[in-house]
Amino acid sequence: MSLAYRLRPALDSDFAAILRLNELELTATSALDAARLARLHAQACMHQVAQASDRLLGFLLVLPAGCDYGSPNYRWFAERYNEFWYVDRIVVDPALRGSGVGAALYGQLIEQARLAGVPRLTCEFNVVPANAASEKFHRRFGFSEVAQQWIGGGAKCVSLQELALAAGR
Repeated sequence: MSLAYRLRPALDSDFAAILRLNELELTATSALDAARLARLHAQACMHQVAQASDRLLGFLLVLPAGCDYGSPNYRWFAERYNEFWYVDRIVVDPALRGSGVGAALYGQLIEQARLAGVPRLTCEFNVVPANAASEKFHRRFGFSEVAQQWIGGGAKCVSLQELALAAGR
């Protein structure tokens, strides 16, 4: 049985569902409240949701270079690259892992970034504590590690990842 859903831009009216989904994955991502979500949404170059009838199945939030964002991972890329899109988070309902929702969101992201002439997509995933599912997912799309850094006062180590797309504009 295949899962019927559609991808569409996130709306303010989706924020409550986005926050609920984010709460389910705090070990792999970071906490998010309504005010922070609104700020990120306003700066995003891409904020998509996967929707099945009246239920959100997942979301993707991507920021362009030049944002006012305090994330140490975003800052790492901003200090080294002039042009990039940064995947702040991708979250899919844990009950739907392996359903293709995350792959559909990333497929759309890569297509849009290529059309926009973005030279690279960037992201990170935890290596301490390990997030093997995210590592496998990103490898499947061709991301590779460019560095690692400890964050959260030494509570987490992340693998900083890049997917080269184009020579730039």
